[in-house]
Amino acid sequence: MNRKQFIGLLAAVALVGTAGWIVYQRGNNSWENTGQTIGGKLLPHLPVNSVAQIIIQSGTNELTLARRDNLWRVRERGDYPANFSQISDLLIKFADLKIVQSDEISPSQLGRFDLLPPGPATNSGTLVQFRDQTGTVLASVLLGKTHMKLPSGDSQFEEDWPDGRYVMADRNAKTVALVSDTLDNVQPRPADWLDKDFLHIEKPCAVAVQFANATNDWKLIRTSETNDWQLADARPGAKLDSSKLDGVTSPFNSPNFNDVSPGAATLTNATVLNVKTFDGFSYAAKIGSERDGSYPMTISVSADLPVAPPTGKNDKPEEQSKLSAEFEGRHKTLADKLVREKQFQNWTYQMPAYTVEPILKTRSQLMVETKNTGTNAPASAVK
Repeated sequence: MNRKQFIGLLAAVALVGTAGWIVYQRGNNSWENTGQTIGGKLLPHLPVNSVAQIIIQSGTNELTLARRDNLWRVRERGDYPANFSQISDLLIKFADLKIVQSDEISPSQLGRFDLLPPGPATNSGTLVQFRDQTGTVLASVLLGKTHMKLPSGDSQFEEDWPDGRYVMADRNAKTVALVSDTLDNVQPRPADWLDKDFLHIEKPCAVAVQFANATNDWKLIRTSETNDWQLADARPGAKLDSSKLDGVTSPFNSPNFNDVSPGAATLTNATVLNVKTFDGFSYAAKIGSERDGSYPMTISVSADLPVAPPTGKNDKPEEQSKLSAEFEGRHKTLADKLVREKQFQNWTYQMPAYTVEPILKTRSQLMVETKNTGTNAPASAVK
Protein backbone atom coordinates (compact mmCIF):
# COMPACT_ATOMS: atom_id res chain seq x y z
CA MET A 1 0.00 0.00 0.00
CA ASN A 2 1.51 3.31 -1.02
CA ARG A 3 1.36 6.54 0.98
CA LYS A 4 -1.57 7.96 -1.01
CA GLN A 5 -3.70 4.84 -0.47
CA PHE A 6 -2.90 4.81 3.26
CA ILE A 7 -3.95 8.46 3.68
CA GLY A 8 -7.20 7.71 1.81
CA LEU A 9 -7.93 4.77 4.12
CA LEU A 10 -7.37 6.90 7.21
CA ALA A 11 -9.73 9.53 5.83
CA ALA A 12 -12.43 6.90 5.22
CA VAL A 13 -12.09 5.53 8.75
CA ALA A 14 -12.31 9.04 10.19
CA LEU A 15 -15.44 9.74 8.12
CA VAL A 16 -17.17 6.56 9.30
CA GLY A 17 -16.23 7.33 12.91
CA THR A 18 -17.55 10.87 12.65
CA ALA A 19 -20.84 9.66 11.14
CA GLY A 20 -21.23 7.08 13.88
CA TRP A 21 -20.60 9.68 16.58
CA ILE A 22 -23.21 12.00 15.04
CA VAL A 23 -25.78 9.19 14.93
CA TYR A 24 -25.00 8.28 18.54
CA GLN A 25 -25.33 11.85 19.69
CA ARG A 26 -28.66 12.27 17.89
CA GLY A 27 -29.95 9.09 19.49
CA ASN A 28 -28.65 10.17 22.87
CA ASN A 29 -30.23 13.62 22.55
CA SER A 30 -33.52 12.04 21.46
CA TRP A 31 -33.45 9.82 24.55
CA GLU A 32 -32.71 12.80 26.79
CA ASN A 33 -35.52 14.87 25.28
CA THR A 34 -38.33 12.36 24.97
CA GLY A 35 -37.33 9.17 26.76
CA GLN A 36 -38.82 7.26 23.82
CA THR A 37 -36.45 4.30 23.82
CA ILE A 38 -37.70 0.78 23.22
CA GLY A 39 -37.77 -1.03 26.55
CA GLY A 40 -37.65 2.26 28.46
CA LYS A 41 -40.46 3.69 30.57
CA LEU A 42 -43.02 5.95 28.94
CA LEU A 43 -43.07 8.30 31.95
CA PRO A 44 -39.70 7.71 33.64
CA HIS A 45 -40.01 10.75 35.90
CA LEU A 46 -43.66 10.51 37.01
CA PRO A 47 -43.68 11.52 40.74
CA VAL A 48 -46.40 9.15 41.87
CA ASN A 49 -46.46 10.41 45.45
CA SER A 50 -46.96 14.01 44.31
CA VAL A 51 -50.01 13.29 42.16
CA ALA A 52 -53.11 14.84 43.75
CA GLN A 53 -55.37 15.11 40.70
CA ILE A 54 -56.03 12.87 37.72
CA ILE A 55 -57.93 14.32 34.77
CA ILE A 56 -59.29 12.03 32.06
CA GLN A 57 -60.78 13.59 28.91
CA SER A 58 -62.32 11.70 26.01
CA GLY A 59 -64.57 13.21 23.38
CA THR A 60 -66.61 15.84 25.20
CA ASN A 61 -66.53 13.96 28.53
CA GLU A 62 -64.23 14.78 31.42
CA LEU A 63 -63.51 13.11 34.77
CA THR A 64 -61.64 14.62 37.71
CA LEU A 65 -60.29 12.47 40.51
CA ALA A 66 -58.91 14.67 43.28
CA ARG A 67 -57.31 13.98 46.64
CA ARG A 68 -58.77 16.07 49.47
CA ASP A 69 -58.48 15.53 53.21
CA ASN A 70 -56.31 12.45 52.49
CA LEU A 71 -59.16 10.88 50.55
CA TRP A 72 -59.54 10.49 46.80
CA ARG A 73 -62.90 11.77 45.52
CA VAL A 74 -64.90 11.86 42.27
CA ARG A 75 -65.62 15.53 41.54
CA GLU A 76 -68.41 14.78 39.04
CA ARG A 77 -70.31 12.94 41.78
CA GLY A 78 -70.27 15.66 44.38
CA ASP A 79 -66.87 14.56 45.74
CA TYR A 80 -68.13 11.10 46.64
CA PRO A 81 -65.21 8.87 47.79
CA ALA A 82 -63.32 7.21 44.96
CA ASN A 83 -61.93 3.69 44.83
CA PHE A 84 -58.42 4.14 46.22
CA SER A 85 -57.08 0.76 45.10
CA GLN A 86 -58.25 1.46 41.55
CA ILE A 87 -56.49 4.85 41.52
CA SER A 88 -53.36 3.35 43.07
CA ASP A 89 -53.29 0.65 40.39
CA LEU A 90 -53.65 3.32 37.70
CA LEU A 91 -50.72 5.36 39.00
CA ILE A 92 -48.48 2.31 39.31
CA LYS A 93 -49.47 1.14 35.84
CA PHE A 94 -48.57 4.46 34.18
CA ALA A 95 -45.34 4.72 36.14
CA ASP A 96 -44.31 1.27 34.89
CA LEU A 97 -45.54 1.46 31.27
CA LYS A 98 -42.75 0.45 28.91
CA ILE A 99 -42.34 1.24 25.25
CA VAL A 100 -42.33 -1.67 22.83
CA GLN A 101 -42.19 0.44 19.66
CA SER A 102 -41.44 4.08 18.91
CA ASP A 103 -41.99 5.96 15.64
CA GLU A 104 -41.44 9.54 14.59
CA ILE A 105 -44.43 11.03 12.78
CA SER A 106 -45.60 14.39 11.54
CA PRO A 107 -48.59 16.24 13.06
CA SER A 108 -50.61 15.43 9.94
CA GLN A 109 -50.44 11.72 10.82
CA LEU A 110 -51.89 12.00 14.34
CA GLY A 111 -55.44 11.31 13.19
CA ARG A 112 -54.34 7.96 11.75
CA PHE A 113 -53.42 6.84 15.28
CA ASP A 114 -56.50 8.45 16.94
CA LEU A 115 -54.16 10.89 18.64
CA LEU A 116 -55.87 14.19 17.92
CA PRO A 117 -56.71 16.27 21.03
CA PRO A 118 -59.92 15.21 22.83
CA GLY A 119 -63.03 16.46 21.08
CA PRO A 120 -66.02 15.37 19.02
CA ALA A 121 -63.86 14.05 16.16
CA THR A 122 -63.94 10.27 15.75
CA ASN A 123 -60.16 10.05 15.62
CA SER A 124 -59.47 12.03 18.78
CA GLY A 125 -57.69 10.44 21.72
CA THR A 126 -58.14 10.12 25.47
CA LEU A 127 -56.02 12.58 27.44
CA VAL A 128 -54.78 11.61 30.91
CA GLN A 129 -53.20 14.34 33.01
CA PHE A 130 -51.46 13.92 36.35
CA ARG A 131 -51.41 17.10 38.43
CA ASP A 132 -50.13 18.10 41.84
CA GLN A 133 -52.09 19.79 44.63
CA THR A 134 -51.76 23.21 42.98
CA GLY A 135 -53.04 21.96 39.62
CA THR A 136 -49.64 21.97 37.93
CA VAL A 137 -49.39 19.27 35.26
CA LEU A 138 -46.72 16.75 36.25
CA ALA A 139 -47.16 14.49 33.23
CA SER A 140 -49.71 13.78 30.53
CA VAL A 141 -50.38 10.95 28.10
CA LEU A 142 -52.64 10.92 25.07
CA LEU A 143 -54.11 7.47 24.46
CA GLY A 144 -54.84 6.61 20.85
CA LYS A 145 -55.84 3.62 18.78
CA THR A 146 -55.71 0.10 20.14
CA HIS A 147 -53.03 -2.02 18.50
CA MET A 148 -54.30 -5.31 17.08
CA LYS A 149 -52.13 -8.42 16.93
CA LEU A 150 -52.49 -10.05 13.54
CA PRO A 151 -53.17 -13.79 13.30
CA SER A 152 -50.16 -15.98 12.60
CA GLY A 153 -51.91 -17.70 9.72
CA ASP A 154 -51.52 -21.16 11.23
CA SER A 155 -55.27 -21.53 11.69
CA GLN A 156 -58.24 -20.28 9.76
CA PHE A 157 -60.03 -19.70 13.08
CA GLU A 158 -57.50 -17.19 14.42
CA GLU A 159 -58.65 -13.58 14.70
CA ASP A 160 -57.08 -10.23 15.42
CA TRP A 161 -56.94 -9.41 19.12
CA PRO A 162 -55.86 -6.28 20.99
CA ASP A 163 -52.42 -6.40 22.57
CA GLY A 164 -51.44 -2.76 23.09
CA ARG A 165 -52.17 0.93 22.64
CA TYR A 166 -50.61 3.79 20.67
CA VAL A 167 -49.77 6.66 23.02
CA MET A 168 -48.10 10.03 22.96
CA ALA A 169 -46.36 11.23 26.13
CA ASP A 170 -46.45 14.86 27.19
CA ARG A 171 -48.17 15.95 23.97
CA ASN A 172 -45.01 15.25 21.98
CA ALA A 173 -46.27 15.56 18.41
CA LYS A 174 -43.09 14.01 16.98
CA THR A 175 -43.10 10.57 18.58
CA VAL A 176 -45.79 7.92 18.84
CA ALA A 177 -45.05 5.05 21.19
CA LEU A 178 -46.67 1.64 21.46
CA VAL A 179 -47.19 0.09 24.90
CA SER A 180 -48.27 -3.48 25.62
CA ASP A 181 -51.35 -2.52 27.68
CA THR A 182 -54.66 -1.62 26.04
CA LEU A 183 -55.60 0.64 29.01
CA ASP A 184 -59.29 -0.10 28.37
CA ASN A 185 -60.36 0.88 31.89
CA VAL A 186 -59.02 4.44 31.56
CA GLN A 187 -62.36 6.06 30.78
CA PRO A 188 -64.05 9.29 31.98
CA ARG A 189 -67.04 7.42 33.46
CA PRO A 190 -67.57 8.69 37.02
CA ALA A 191 -69.59 5.66 38.14
CA ASP A 192 -66.65 3.36 37.34
CA TRP A 193 -64.38 5.13 39.85
CA LEU A 194 -66.68 5.26 42.89
CA ASP A 195 -65.84 3.44 46.10
CA LYS A 196 -68.56 0.77 46.04
CA ASP A 197 -67.91 -0.46 49.57
CA PHE A 198 -71.33 0.20 51.06
CA LEU A 199 -73.58 -0.66 54.00
CA HIS A 200 -73.00 -3.76 56.10
CA ILE A 201 -76.22 -4.60 57.94
CA GLU A 202 -75.23 -7.37 60.34
CA LYS A 203 -77.24 -9.56 62.72
CA PRO A 204 -80.75 -8.23 62.00
CA CYS A 205 -83.46 -8.95 64.56
CA ALA A 206 -86.38 -7.25 62.76
CA VAL A 207 -87.06 -6.61 59.09
CA ALA A 208 -90.15 -4.71 57.92
CA VAL A 209 -91.32 -3.36 54.59
CA GLN A 210 -94.05 -0.75 54.09
CA PHE A 211 -95.64 -0.42 50.66
CA ALA A 212 -97.86 2.29 49.19
CA ASN A 213 -100.66 -0.26 49.59
CA ALA A 214 -100.65 -1.12 53.30
CA THR A 215 -102.20 -4.56 52.72
CA ASN A 216 -98.84 -5.63 51.28
CA ASP A 217 -96.87 -4.67 54.40
CA TRP A 218 -95.01 -7.28 56.45
CA LYS A 219 -92.64 -7.56 59.38
CA LEU A 220 -90.37 -10.43 60.41
CA ILE A 221 -88.85 -10.73 63.88
CA ARG A 222 -86.64 -13.11 65.87
CA THR A 223 -85.59 -13.06 69.52
CA SER A 224 -82.04 -14.31 69.06
CA GLU A 225 -79.58 -15.02 66.26
CA THR A 226 -80.33 -18.74 66.52
CA ASN A 227 -84.11 -18.46 66.78
CA ASP A 228 -86.57 -18.80 63.92
CA TRP A 229 -87.94 -15.82 62.03
CA GLN A 230 -91.60 -15.20 62.71
CA LEU A 231 -94.22 -13.13 60.99
CA ALA A 232 -95.37 -10.34 63.28
CA ASP A 233 -99.15 -9.95 63.56
CA ALA A 234 -99.64 -13.23 61.74
CA ARG A 235 -103.16 -13.72 60.51
CA PRO A 236 -105.04 -16.97 61.08
CA GLY A 237 -103.98 -19.55 58.52
CA ALA A 238 -100.91 -17.54 57.39
CA LYS A 239 -97.79 -19.65 56.95
CA LEU A 240 -94.41 -18.34 55.91
CA ASP A 241 -92.69 -20.06 53.00
CA SER A 242 -89.05 -20.58 54.00
CA SER A 243 -87.99 -20.94 50.34
CA LYS A 244 -89.11 -17.33 49.72
CA LEU A 245 -87.08 -15.71 52.48
CA ASP A 246 -83.72 -15.70 50.72
CA GLY A 247 -82.54 -12.11 50.48
CA VAL A 248 -85.37 -10.94 52.75
CA THR A 249 -84.00 -11.71 56.21
CA SER A 250 -80.50 -10.40 55.46
CA PRO A 251 -81.08 -7.25 53.37
CA PHE A 252 -78.04 -5.21 52.38
CA ASN A 253 -75.64 -7.49 54.21
CA SER A 254 -73.01 -6.65 51.60
CA PRO A 255 -74.72 -4.68 48.83
CA ASN A 256 -73.40 -2.82 45.83
CA PHE A 257 -74.67 0.17 43.89
CA ASN A 258 -74.42 1.34 40.28
CA ASP A 259 -74.15 5.10 40.72
CA VAL A 260 -74.74 7.90 43.19
CA SER A 261 -75.87 11.53 43.21
CA PRO A 262 -75.53 14.19 45.94
CA GLY A 263 -78.46 14.80 48.28
CA ALA A 264 -81.33 12.64 49.46
CA ALA A 265 -83.89 12.76 46.67
CA THR A 266 -87.61 12.96 47.44
CA LEU A 267 -88.97 9.63 46.21
CA THR A 268 -92.67 9.56 45.34
CA ASN A 269 -94.66 6.54 46.59
CA ALA A 270 -91.47 5.05 47.99
CA THR A 271 -91.32 1.61 49.54
CA VAL A 272 -89.80 1.84 53.04
CA LEU A 273 -87.49 -0.81 54.46
CA ASN A 274 -86.76 -0.77 58.20
CA VAL A 275 -84.13 -3.04 59.74
CA LYS A 276 -83.09 -3.34 63.37
CA THR A 277 -80.08 -5.34 64.55
CA PHE A 278 -79.06 -7.04 67.78
CA ASP A 279 -76.25 -4.47 68.06
CA GLY A 280 -78.77 -1.65 68.40
CA PHE A 281 -78.52 -0.28 64.86
CA SER A 282 -81.60 0.96 62.99
CA TYR A 283 -81.67 1.41 59.21
CA ALA A 284 -84.42 3.09 57.20
CA ALA A 285 -84.22 2.86 53.42
CA LYS A 286 -86.60 4.56 51.01
CA ILE A 287 -86.75 2.83 47.63
CA GLY A 288 -88.22 4.49 44.53
CA SER A 289 -89.51 3.07 41.28
CA GLU A 290 -87.27 1.04 38.97
CA ARG A 291 -85.78 2.76 35.96
CA ASP A 292 -83.33 1.28 33.47
CA GLY A 293 -82.61 -1.65 35.76
CA SER A 294 -81.86 0.47 38.86
CA TYR A 295 -83.83 1.57 41.89
CA PRO A 296 -83.13 4.96 43.50
CA MET A 297 -82.63 4.64 47.25
CA THR A 298 -81.86 6.86 50.22
CA ILE A 299 -80.74 5.60 53.62
CA SER A 300 -80.70 6.84 57.21
CA VAL A 301 -78.84 5.17 60.09
CA SER A 302 -79.02 5.47 63.86
CA ALA A 303 -77.91 3.36 66.80
CA ASP A 304 -78.77 2.89 70.45
CA LEU A 305 -75.44 1.80 71.91
CA PRO A 306 -75.01 0.66 75.52
CA VAL A 307 -73.35 3.26 77.74
CA ALA A 308 -71.95 1.05 80.52
CA PRO A 309 -70.69 -2.52 80.90
CA PRO A 310 -72.84 -5.10 82.69
CA THR A 311 -72.11 -5.44 86.38
CA GLY A 312 -72.78 -8.06 89.02
CA LYS A 313 -72.77 -7.72 92.81
CA ASN A 314 -70.44 -10.68 93.26
CA ASP A 315 -68.04 -9.86 90.44
CA LYS A 316 -64.41 -9.90 91.50
CA PRO A 317 -62.31 -6.82 90.63
CA GLU A 318 -60.32 -8.70 87.99
CA GLU A 319 -63.52 -10.03 86.42
CA GLN A 320 -65.07 -6.57 86.40
CA SER A 321 -61.90 -5.14 84.88
CA LYS A 322 -62.04 -7.75 82.13
CA LEU A 323 -65.72 -7.01 81.44
CA SER A 324 -64.98 -3.28 81.27
CA ALA A 325 -62.14 -3.79 78.81
CA GLU A 326 -64.31 -6.03 76.63
CA PHE A 327 -67.12 -3.49 76.78
CA GLU A 328 -64.87 -0.59 75.82
CA GLY A 329 -63.47 -2.51 72.86
CA ARG A 330 -66.91 -3.55 71.68
CA HIS A 331 -68.32 -0.07 72.21
CA LYS A 332 -65.52 1.51 70.15
CA THR A 333 -66.07 -0.99 67.33
CA LEU A 334 -69.78 -0.19 67.19
CA ALA A 335 -69.19 3.56 67.51
CA ASP A 336 -66.73 3.45 64.60
CA LYS A 337 -69.22 1.44 62.59
CA LEU A 338 -71.94 4.04 63.25
CA VAL A 339 -69.68 6.84 62.02
CA ARG A 340 -68.91 4.83 58.88
CA GLU A 341 -72.54 3.89 58.18
CA LYS A 342 -73.85 7.44 58.71
CA GLN A 343 -71.59 8.75 55.95
CA PHE A 344 -73.91 7.09 53.44
CA GLN A 345 -76.74 9.45 54.36
CA ASN A 346 -77.57 12.51 52.25
CA TRP A 347 -76.90 10.65 49.00
CA THR A 348 -79.20 8.97 46.49
CA TYR A 349 -77.97 5.59 45.32
CA GLN A 350 -78.89 3.75 42.15
CA MET A 351 -79.25 0.19 43.35
CA PRO A 352 -79.09 -2.80 40.96
CA ALA A 353 -82.35 -4.71 40.60
CA TYR A 354 -80.89 -7.99 41.90
CA THR A 355 -80.09 -6.29 45.24
CA VAL A 356 -83.47 -4.62 45.75
CA GLU A 357 -86.12 -6.85 44.22
CA PRO A 358 -85.84 -9.73 46.76
CA ILE A 359 -86.80 -7.22 49.47
CA LEU A 360 -89.81 -5.93 47.54
CA LYS A 361 -91.84 -9.10 47.95
CA THR A 362 -95.35 -8.38 49.20
CA ARG A 363 -96.89 -10.08 52.21
CA SER A 364 -98.77 -12.61 50.08
CA GLN A 365 -95.58 -13.47 48.18
CA LEU A 366 -93.93 -14.62 51.42
CA MET A 367 -96.73 -17.01 52.29
CA VAL A 368 -97.24 -20.66 51.48
CA GLU A 369 -99.98 -21.03 48.93
CA THR A 370 -102.62 -23.25 50.51
CA LYS A 371 -106.04 -24.36 49.42
CA ASN A 372 -108.97 -23.20 51.48
CA THR A 373 -109.99 -26.27 53.50
CA GLY A 374 -112.37 -24.43 55.79
CA THR A 375 -109.99 -24.68 58.76
CA ASN A 376 -107.46 -22.19 59.95
CA ALA A 377 -103.90 -23.48 60.09
CA PRO A 378 -101.68 -21.94 62.79
CA ALA A 379 -98.99 -19.48 61.80
CA SER A 380 -95.65 -21.14 61.38
CA ALA A 381 -92.17 -19.97 62.24
CA VAL A 382 -89.22 -20.47 59.95
CA LYS A 383 -85.58 -19.78 59.98
